[in-house]
Amino acid sequence: MAPAPPGSQIAPLPSNLPFRLVSKTIGQGAYASVRKAVPHNAPKPVIAIKFINKDHAFKQGRLTPKQIKMEILLHQHLGKHLNIIHCLGSGEDALWTWIAMELAEGGDLFDKIEADEGVGEDIAHFYFSQLISAVGYMHSKGVAHRDIKPENVLLSAEGDLKLSDFGLAALFKKDGQLRLCNTVCGSPPYIAPEIVSGRRSKRADVLDVGYAANICDVWSCGVVLFVLLVGNTPWDEPTMRSEEFKEYVQTGGHTSDELWQQLPSEIVSLLRGMLKIDPATRFTLDEVRTHPWFTRKNAYLSSSGRNANPVGLATQMLSQLRIDFSRPPTQSQRGFSQEEDAMDIDSDPRRSSAINLLSSTQPETPVAETPFDWERPPRLASHDGISASQPNQQPVYRTQTIASTPLMSQLPSSTQDMLSQDPSMTQFSQTPGVPLTFTQAARKFADVLPSYSMARFISPHALSFLIPLLLEALHRLGVPAPPFTEQQIEEAEMTGSVSIRVKMADGRRQGLNGHVVIEKAVYDGVGYNEVRFVKASGDPLEWRRFFKNVVLCVGDVVLRPS
Repeated sequence: MAPAPPGSQIAPLPSNLPFRLVSKTIGQGAYASVRKAVPHNAPKPVIAIKFINKDHAFKQGRLTPKQIKMEILLHQHLGKHLNIIHCLGSGEDALWTWIAMELAEGGDLFDKIEADEGVGEDIAHFYFSQLISAVGYMHSKGVAHRDIKPENVLLSAEGDLKLSDFGLAALFKKDGQLRLCNTVCGSPPYIAPEIVSGRRSKRADVLDVGYAANICDVWSCGVVLFVLLVGNTPWDEPTMRSEEFKEYVQTGGHTSDELWQQLPSEIVSLLRGMLKIDPATRFTLDEVRTHPWFTRKNAYLSSSGRNANPVGLATQMLSQLRIDFSRPPTQSQRGFSQEEDAMDIDSDPRRSSAINLLSSTQPETPVAETPFDWERPPRLASHDGISASQPNQQPVYRTQTIASTPLMSQLPSSTQDMLSQDPSMTQFSQTPGVPLTFTQAARKFADVLPSYSMARFISPHALSFLIPLLLEALHRLGVPAPPFTEQQIEEAEMTGSVSIRVKMADGRRQGLNGHVVIEKAVYDGVGYNEVRFVKASGDPLEWRRFFKNVVLCVGDVVLRPS
């Protein structure tokens, strides 16, 4: 891996922090990274610290000190709300600005939703209700988010929604007076059309005539609801360059797109109201809240707006994560772009084919080629019977024939028992459902659906066998990946781990970046390899789709339930 450029995230972190860092990276942007921390001399509470590299942000990210200060001020101004990440404090030194925040212990919401499938109406309604609660509260404080998208929707340990990342937030109302915003910002699949179509005669990122940022938030919430329901966005971007959007406009929302055909008419009427092209006729939040579908009863939603059944909700969501090995990988327009400029997405973290967008503190693609420094899932970091401290133990199943991959039922019973408690194993079962033994001891949402990503699998094959196989799968999918020499593969086998850096354009032409990490894990004294797909930036659903496609390419080496 190439070393990070000067001034990037490997600059030494501040030494005089009023808390103790207790993790490696758990989240990352182009010049911001997130780690866990606890108070000095105490194990709790665990909080999240966002570190913004000032030199990198100002020089490469085109951010100003005023913009970072505004993010902190607006986040603090919001105060406490159930569905918004709480800002706990901030500070800086010569190299870094840091923001201390409430930790979203449940991880990413959209990492737990099946790509191209979505969730059922009840779960979609539950999370949409909480999103509207968060946005409505923000608007009551005069603040618009301006970057509502799956990446910024997190979860608490109980499975309640937490809206995050206020790097693009703006004050649209002060002292009762409304003001328009002029900055072009947001993510193309979720951005409102009036931002894209506005005239820009002076600067590419500034509109001549401003827009109402709170009304743009309503549009973005509508797109998020669509994604919750079907597992995909309705279009790449709200311009006539997108065939799907073009048909939506020309038919007055009565599109023939098969994704829309899946939706009940009551939901479609709500979506059409939120996705009105003319912002003057678009639903207000009050109109959303009084819509018949929004006011429907929901067993998951308590009277206080919280998750009324955390274990039941998590179990239902986990049962919907399923990989069908009988299907081929998708390489359609909703799969991966194979355009010549797929790698050029990195040239501007918020660039799209028709939109020049301003970057925030968590843009789409990392600029810095930082070494892999991500926190390992706690299940592997420390667990009875699983040891990451025995990296040189060779897997028992060393046969170089793919057909040799056993089923879980062929493993020792103690290993079967251990793996049956791993939630990520259920996605490879061809029978829907979650084992009762897995859920009966659960007390909260995170006991069933942990914060770490489900984008992982276990294989008994040697690391030296898996590396070429994964590289070939990436090649088949049109995903650029660095070549590996035989010597590098031998070194990886010796050390027991390797990281393959992947940078691509997703099916919506947005930057999607991360690592495919292979690490040895030991179960009952027997060595296996865990393959983790660690997203650095980009849409969580697109990353889930990428993971599924790779698994379908290498399916015969994946350890599966019987």
